[in-house]
Amino acid sequence: MNNILTEENIKKLREELEYRMTVKRAEIAKEKLIAAAHGDRSENAEYKEACANYRENDNRIQYLLTMISTATVIDDKDVDKSALGINSKARIKFIEDEDEVIVTLVTTMDKDPENMHISIESDLGKALLGKKVRDVVEVNAPSEKYTVEVLEIL
Repeated sequence: MNNILTEENIKKLREELEYRMTVKRAEIAKEKLIAAAHGDRSENAEYKEACANYRENDNRIQYLLTMISTATVIDDKDVDKSALGINSKARIKFIEDEDEVIVTLVTTMDKDPENMHISIESDLGKALLGKKVRDVVEVNAPSEKYTVEVLEIL
């Protein structure tokens, strides 16, 4: 994986991990116990659902452990404000169609394309990372190539 994350991202992952390993696991174990008391487990929908919830929770725990252990942690506080980095906001122009938008470069955890919070691991994010005002970059997206100019760092 090796996602680029901030200390705040890691803190959120650890909090969720702690919750899932303690509180959530205990809740699911209680659900399984109550459902098992209803009789034949082979035809017990509540028991099957509790087992599915247990597997889902365990899968999420494994995902969180992997994210935490393989992440590259960066300090988002000591960044060069003249170049685009994590949590930088910029006004950019898509050269081919003259559209201007404001984007914010964020970690994978914080991406929200609908609000133009672009992951630094996306094609556009990779192309913009480290760029300065008036830099023009070519973005190699899977379906097309396009050109973007950094107009302003906000």
